[in-house]
Amino acid sequence: MTVRYLIVDDEAPSRANLRLALGAHPDWVLAGECDGTAAARGLLAAQDADVIFLDIQMPAESGLVLAREISRLPAPPLIVFVTAYSEHAVDAFDVHALDYLLKPLNDARLAQTVERIGAMLGQRQREAYGAALRDYVDAGTDRKAVLERINVRSVGRIEQILVADILWIESAGNYVELHLAGRTVLHRITLNRLETLLAPGDFLRVHRGAIVRRSEIARLDTVGDGSYRLTLRCGAAVAVSERYLAALKSAM
Repeated sequence: MTVRYLIVDDEAPSRANLRLALGAHPDWVLAGECDGTAAARGLLAAQDADVIFLDIQMPAESGLVLAREISRLPAPPLIVFVTAYSEHAVDAFDVHALDYLLKPLNDARLAQTVERIGAMLGQRQREAYGAALRDYVDAGTDRKAVLERINVRSVGRIEQILVADILWIESAGNYVELHLAGRTVLHRITLNRLETLLAPGDFLRVHRGAIVRRSEIARLDTVGDGSYRLTLRCGAAVAVSERYLAALKSAM
């Protein structure tokens, strides 16, 4: 499958590095290089692209402005955001299942991105991707806005999970398990990072490895070894650590 890609970055060395790195993938064909959003609009009006590598911070106009316009298309090209932000500043990309590359470019990370994009294009997931992209850009620049949806990516697929449907959340290393009624969904983001995006009035941290919906809290028990266990209305039993015990008792 041939993949046509566009690079939009105001820094010529960054464009060159990405183009040379993608040269290792023979099915990827360069549609063009642009040093800003205005040139990218002109190129996209003249030809199609499957993927856009889009720098966020550019002097004339932010890449997010172009991303917002692209998100309104019925079947938008996939966007890989290129950013110099630190790892802890890319929470929004993770929670919306959007791919990104950090500067300076990492070849292993790029190979992972190429694989993900191939799966997405192969399974014709542009409509679902468009919804995830709109969620991201509609949040504007205020990344502290209350999170309403989490876009979960699996192999070649994006599923939209409503935060209102989440009963509790459990840590699984660099992932979290989103416990819904009748099923559990695995999503790549750490529990600490996800906690900062949730409305504190709706959720409560009860353990280093667990966050629960406040309305799900049913009963707190002391177990045999002196530790605590929280029973939720859905029937789940969640360990409670001493650190969060006072806050939980206050909530009850």
